[in-house]
Amino acid sequence: MGDFIKNLFGGSKPAPAPASNVDDDFADFDPVPSPSPIYSSPSSSSAPTAATFPEHDTLPTSVPYTKWYRVWERTSPSDFKNEAIIIPFILLLAAVHIWGRRKNKRKVDAWAVAHIPVLEGEFASVGFGKSVKEQLGRDSKSDEVPGAGDRDIAAEGLMKETTAQEYATYATGRQNVAFADVKVKLFKRYNPFTLAIEMILSFLFESMRAPKENMEITVHAFDGKEKELVPVKSKAELDAKDSRFKGLQNSGYDACVWAVVHKEQMKRLRDERYDVSLTATKDHKSLPMWASVMSESAEVTETLLTKELIACVEKAGEETFEYLIVTDQPIDKPSKLDEANPRKRVILSLRLPSSLQASAYKPTIPLFEYCLRLPDVLVATAHFRPEVTRRIKSTREEEVKKLKKADEGEKAEERRLEAEKKKKEMRDTRLKGLSAEEQRKFLEREREKGQKKQEKRMSRKA
Repeated sequence: MGDFIKNLFGGSKPAPAPASNVDDDFADFDPVPSPSPIYSSPSSSSAPTAATFPEHDTLPTSVPYTKWYRVWERTSPSDFKNEAIIIPFILLLAAVHIWGRRKNKRKVDAWAVAHIPVLEGEFASVGFGKSVKEQLGRDSKSDEVPGAGDRDIAAEGLMKETTAQEYATYATGRQNVAFADVKVKLFKRYNPFTLAIEMILSFLFESMRAPKENMEITVHAFDGKEKELVPVKSKAELDAKDSRFKGLQNSGYDACVWAVVHKEQMKRLRDERYDVSLTATKDHKSLPMWASVMSESAEVTETLLTKELIACVEKAGEETFEYLIVTDQPIDKPSKLDEANPRKRVILSLRLPSSLQASAYKPTIPLFEYCLRLPDVLVATAHFRPEVTRRIKSTREEEVKKLKKADEGEKAEERRLEAEKKKKEMRDTRLKGLSAEEQRKFLEREREKGQKKQEKRMSRKA
């Protein structure tokens, strides 16, 4: 009755329900509700009003609760067990790697502080870039010697990191010496697992070399080839070079292989180096008990084993000295004639002390200096009697003859294969021009010839 009176006097009428367009086949499914908008929390500066949302009578009160964004409710510490094991392990490996690289760098810096002054005193150019004075912004003509701290700053330009465990430097610009290469090899401190495996394998197997820290310098002699080795950019420089070298003493000396070796290194050097395998080992009364001489001739030993060298070897000590080699032969046995060409050089190998201080290298500095000056000694004294020189040359000539014979055999084999190839091509070309009957007869004749040759071979063997 009340609704009737309201309608009679213009009361509000309920809106008619919209006509349903849903197909009868899908009447059992509820219509998808329209998504309601999610509003952000109101701020004090711009508060929304009812006019902002005309389609809603009330304002949104809070953000709908969603468990997905609350990580602390949908996870627990037990879900991160694998990460708790892997991440600390990775961090430990990274820390050990960084520590190992830095320690190797500090050790190389200490070596550079002790030895770079010696190299700079003997060579005009040291390192792969600018000199120490140029790197520090000093006058190149100044006689001021950079200090240890300055050398730490400039060590990066003097020592080049070839690998994480090996550094190298280079020096050139000296009479009788074309250039010198220096390699400093260190432990793999950045990878302790590999280092431990190498040590264990070297302990179990004699063929495996134990890892060690050492320095090796190779001084390449000019041997009278200054004009061929010194580069020039113009004809004027070529003329100046000719006039400069004209008055110099000939830097050539007689070829030989001679070495002072630590007795623990003798067997390994014979097995690994072809040049040392040409020598005979003899003890010398002037050397310490732990050192020996490897030489091609007794006269070579009498000439090269000086008192100064003996004193330097004794001062270097048993724990540091490895070998000093004067050679003109390759390390590996030559397999071609080009590899047998003599390349005269002096090689010194020393173990590195465990200390990171530059003062730990004082015992080996005299031997290092002597190695740099040894080419001068060779130019002045290494001119042996004709009988000695003839005996040394005969060893090399025998090896050259073997290489020539092997080379001629290879060339003869190549010629034989080439002749067989041409003969086969001519046979195939001839067969293509024959008819089927002629080809059959040709193949039969070939078969008969082959059988006759086989019978002859069998009769000869019998």
